[in-house]
Amino acid sequence: MLYRPDRSVEAASAEITGTLPTSIAIRLGDIAHARSGDKGGGANIGVLAFNEEGFEFLLSTLSADRVAAYFEPMQPGEVRRYELPNLLALNFVLPTVLAGGGSRSLRIDAQGKCLGQILLEMPLEIDPQRFARCARR
Repeated sequence: MLYRPDRSVEAASAEITGTLPTSIAIRLGDIAHARSGDKGGGANIGVLAFNEEGFEFLLSTLSADRVAAYFEPMQPGEVRRYELPNLLALNFVLPTVLAGGGSRSLRIDAQGKCLGQILLEMPLEIDPQRFARCARR
């Protein structure tokens, strides 16, 4: 089989083995948007699913503990998750992630504007058929 950059590893694997993988690795940004900003010394991150199927997946996968572990090097404090089903969104509050906030923090992103983009790079495992239903059309 020749290397073809337009084909995924999963597709090549399926061709070789004759089976589809039970899960694939994606990034959160493949199924959602995000916005973030400061709230004093903390920040909030809103994650908005592209569609209802994606929101259901996020509800079961994207916990406050998982977000806290992802941002652990930045000492986010006790992360809280709020569900906004009418917006197909989750909001996460990271109370100490900005190390004092805009005028006190020595961090490059003292207002937390990049945190949403950082979270969109979080790797997730998902069933390929479910991913097809969650992804933007």
